[in-house]
Amino acid sequence: MTTTTSPATAADSFARHLTTPTSPAEGQPWTAQSLAVGAAGTALFHIERAHTGNGTWQQAHTWIKSAVANDISAADTSGLYLGVPAVAFMLSCATTTDSGRYHDVLATMDRHVTDLVHRRADAAGTRVRSGRRPAFHEYDVFHGMTGIGAHLLRRAPAGNAMERVLSYLVALTRPTRDNDHVELPGWWVGHDPHLTQSEQFTGGHANLGAAHGITGPLLLLARALREGVTVDGHQDAIDTVLGWLDEWRQDGPSGPWWPEHLHLGDLHAGAPSQTGPARPSWCYGTPGIARAGQLAAIARHDTVRQHMYEDALARCLTDPGQLLTIADAGLCHGWAGIYQTAWRAAHDAATPALRAALPHLTAALVRHARPGPDPGFLQGDAGTALALTTAAHDTAPTSGWDACLLID
Repeated sequence: MTTTTSPATAADSFARHLTTPTSPAEGQPWTAQSLAVGAAGTALFHIERAHTGNGTWQQAHTWIKSAVANDISAADTSGLYLGVPAVAFMLSCATTTDSGRYHDVLATMDRHVTDLVHRRADAAGTRVRSGRRPAFHEYDVFHGMTGIGAHLLRRAPAGNAMERVLSYLVALTRPTRDNDHVELPGWWVGHDPHLTQSEQFTGGHANLGAAHGITGPLLLLARALREGVTVDGHQDAIDTVLGWLDEWRQDGPSGPWWPEHLHLGDLHAGAPSQTGPARPSWCYGTPGIARAGQLAAIARHDTVRQHMYEDALARCLTDPGQLLTIADAGLCHGWAGIYQTAWRAAHDAATPALRAALPHLTAALVRHARPGPDPGFLQGDAGTALALTTAAHDTAPTSGWDACLLID
């Protein structure tokens, strides 16, 4: 693929590559209903193409059927990227007001999602009362309440389940204290960034990334506030997180940046042990964090903060040193995620710098986008192809697929 290939042509090549679902690996039937790696995630690409007329609903349905070929998990461990919420999100992207397609089965899925939220909220309350720290899976985008809330904001924003998600996230922002009476944020988890225990992270850590950190909840709280969906303490919670991001912002030669995570030693030192900006990405780096801050600033009508976050993102996206660290084309931490995040941020931006950066990002995305062995959404071909589709049409996704990244 050459640099002269258009985004539309590149997307078409991915469509030809992603024609037939493969069966899940033996003993892993659950992978089909995964947004991250399974047919449910790859279906989002064909759904978007069907909406835009570049593909057919028959093609999309082939992948949808593959995603639901086995029993769909409604276990308490299911979340936006696996099980009932993942299937419900996939189907919500496929429905239209002028067709009854998938409406009945989606309504059934939504009832299971609602029941799941109430169980998860009850479990979180029990955890809080016990004095234990949360884990990523309780609140994050992939597995936790934030991700499920992203689906509910589309499907049932006025429902009691949405209220419980938002109330939970508000409570998560309230400070707590450790055994040494050190004040910690409520989202301080009791494990290291790899969900294990390690010497460097004795006492846990606070994560700042969009995928597993507090900027994921910030994205949902901000998006809900912009849509007028609020609970008691909602704006205070946003302000608390924005204040935390202000406190830990680092100002370097290439602009503001934020550490990926902070351990107790960082808190005691008043400075992060990370010495420079991480790889630009949706999941952990400046793009995801800056988009969260931008949306929160817009929701709070804070133009000063909005300009700061937009400047941070624009400087990150035009810094050759940071861009050289991007190693793949995928959504999670590659060119596709950077492009989609920047595209969304540019269309909300108060200043032109972000939109001016898009042509270079488009060229980089096309240059690095090559169909490969992974058909998946989060780190594979489907996610890359979806970002190419946005670049080809220069319009917001018709299906709203990027709501599962909370950047819309």
